[in-house]
Amino acid sequence: MALVFPVLEHALPNGLQIRLLRDSSLPVATLYSFFRVGSRNERPGITGISHLFEHMMFNGSKKYGPKEFDRRLEAAGGSSNAYTSNDLTAYYEDFASDALPLVLDLESDRMASLVIDDASLAREREVVKEERRFRTDNDIDGMMDEALGALAFFAHPYRWPVIGWMSDIERISREDCEGYFRACYAPNNCTLVLVGDFEEQPALRSIEKLYGPIPSGPPLPKVPDGEPSQKGERRAVIRYPSQAPAVLAGFRGPDGRNPDSLVLDLIEAALSSGEGARLKRALVYEQELCVDAHVWFGWRMDPGLFQISLKLNPGVDPARAESSLWAELARVCNESLPEKELERAKNLVRAGLLRALQTTNGRAHTVGQMEIMLGTWRAMLDLPDRYAAITAAEIQRVARKTFAPHRRNVVTLVPGEQPE
Repeated sequence: MALVFPVLEHALPNGLQIRLLRDSSLPVATLYSFFRVGSRNERPGITGISHLFEHMMFNGSKKYGPKEFDRRLEAAGGSSNAYTSNDLTAYYEDFASDALPLVLDLESDRMASLVIDDASLAREREVVKEERRFRTDNDIDGMMDEALGALAFFAHPYRWPVIGWMSDIERISREDCEGYFRACYAPNNCTLVLVGDFEEQPALRSIEKLYGPIPSGPPLPKVPDGEPSQKGERRAVIRYPSQAPAVLAGFRGPDGRNPDSLVLDLIEAALSSGEGARLKRALVYEQELCVDAHVWFGWRMDPGLFQISLKLNPGVDPARAESSLWAELARVCNESLPEKELERAKNLVRAGLLRALQTTNGRAHTVGQMEIMLGTWRAMLDLPDRYAAITAAEIQRVARKTFAPHRRNVVTLVPGEQPE
């Protein structure tokens, strides 16, 4: 079942990529601005600048002053948000389609003439520092995830968290921000995706008029890719006041363009999607070792991590929970996945893909994600068929390659006071 999407493609002379998908079923629209820059494009000393800039982008520009962006958008009935990942930064607006001229004016204005001054930097720096304290320094999941990245990667920028190290957040300067903006927020580093109720040619003319005069920037430096192969299991222990232990395991996997990533999507679904998934059935319900067992694998530009999180019941020995986890992974490696389980995983993944396409926001996000991560939005068209074609033998092959014991990276949370 190949998907059919009539996406109009266009590029401006300054390098801006434009993708338009008209849908007049409701008078609403979504605009996404995808910038091909995330924490992987940073360097020691300015880690976290991509996320910091996500905050800076709402602090005013030449035409619209501080906090005017959201005030004008909300007055027109729209809403906005943004996120930063390892690989990209995305901004989006959901709005009634008659607000399209305003939305394009708001977005193009801050790309052309964002205000970067010491006052706004100092203000947003404090916001980000507090966010780091809340989500990482004093959050069990955040600190374990941060420790896992630093454990699994020696050289690649994936080793630091998206929010950055606190010492770097404190030292990022206005000059750093100005250089970052010129290089990373230039039109040649952006893909604009508009989905909803609009006329294509008038929308395209508006985009050309507003974005066309913005000059392109220099190409981004190549991301260091000298990560050495892993030759043995790596471990870290975190001691923190908590009610129960926890275990976070990570295995380095392929990048998003590698076909094995699709196979790992199915393994993720088989292991932890829904109440009937393998890890929940074995570790939560049958052996009663965990209150939760969760698997996460996301496509990345470079080889990333397949992660397994175990939240243990109070008093459970982490070594015992680990032993049961390794046994379940060995089953995937050594036994052919039954046809019913494989079909269940395929159905879950396919349903998730289709659910993401139900709204203008979901379609715009999917088109942009495919453009950035896989090089073209057309990669989404045959995804359901590619998942459907994966065999039990491929599941075994990829599992054996991914879950070999020497590829383990394990962070254990031990309840107790932190040493001074």
